[in-house]
Amino acid sequence: MRRILVDTNVALDVVLDREPHSAVSAALLSALEAGRCEGFLAAHAFTTIFYLTAKQRDRATAHQAVKYLLSFLRVASVDDAVLRRAALVEGADFEDSVTSAAAEAARCDVLATRDPAGFRQGLVRAIAPDLLLAALAEEVHEPASEYGGAPKRRRRRPGNRG
Repeated sequence: MRRILVDTNVALDVVLDREPHSAVSAALLSALEAGRCEGFLAAHAFTTIFYLTAKQRDRATAHQAVKYLLSFLRVASVDDAVLRRAALVEGADFEDSVTSAAAEAARCDVLATRDPAGFRQGLVRAIAPDLLLAALAEEVHEPASEYGGAPKRRRRRPGNRG
């Protein structure tokens, strides 16, 4: 996996410190911030995050949250083509359909969300953050975080030292 679109709920878990989800969502955002994969957030998610953060905290915190997310996440466009594509998706929630269409247009491999079932009709495979972290850990052959399961052991190949 090289391109991951983060669903609004995952970003909000971190920004609003929503327990019990904030720790695993923060671990995923940290992996994206570190450049382990290319991270995206749909354009419409930024306005939703700003609105909800300003409402639950304050405008200064909302501005900081948007700046933080923009510092390492790319914006997945929501334009005419994305909205028209989303309108064709038979999902229960139009916002999820737009998110899925934005992920598809940005050529994302997966969509990280706490609600994978909401993306069953989606255009890009949806996966929960804890499972995504475990998959990322396996890809690079390093121990998984406390959210990703048991550490993976490397096998030594014959003739390899170290």
